[in-house]
Amino acid sequence: MAFARIQLPPSVKRGDPIEVRISIRHPMETGFRVDDVGRTIARNTLRDLVCRYRGAEVFRASLGSGIAANPYLRFYVTATESGEMVFEWVDDAGERGDARAAVVVA
Repeated sequence: MAFARIQLPPSVKRGDPIEVRISIRHPMETGFRVDDVGRTIARNTLRDLVCRYRGAEVFRASLGSGIAANPYLRFYVTATESGEMVFEWVDDAGERGDARAAVVVA
């Protein structure tokens, strides 16, 4: 489905905040535009984004048509241990996507 770019620091100290940045390539079609022959283009936005760190949910966002194409989100998570950060999302068409990134705690 969609491609995501995740930015995390290369390593962090235990207890420090991790700045998480994710950009997901998605057209985020609002359903208000029309094509060249006047037909409405179906709405297709990312509905939900969930981030799990070491299996525990640490961030959830419900997105809508007010978000621009290729949405970019930034949030913070406290570093506890090295592990994997998993992102999962679903759009209005039911298409699902995911991405993963490693968190290294020094």
